[in-house]
Amino acid sequence: MAQAGKGRLNYRCPSCFLRDLDIDMFYDKDKQEYYCMRCQFVGSEEEVLRGNDIVRLRYKDMMKRFDRFDQFD
Repeated sequence: MAQAGKGRLNYRCPSCFLRDLDIDMFYDKDKQEYYCMRCQFVGSEEEVLRGNDIVRLRYKDMMKRFDRFDQFD
């Protein structure tokens, strides 16, 4: 969930992204952790990546086409 562009990668806040808000996280060099200005989420890079992997479960079938819905009966 990193943003393309020059310089350091920007990660999305997993807590906000679960609520369909696209908020970039800020990095605190002293504490070596990422934090969100909109919500209370604070965590290491590993925690941010793990949280963003959970968000990806929502979109895993995004490119799959469902033609028949009678199979769910």
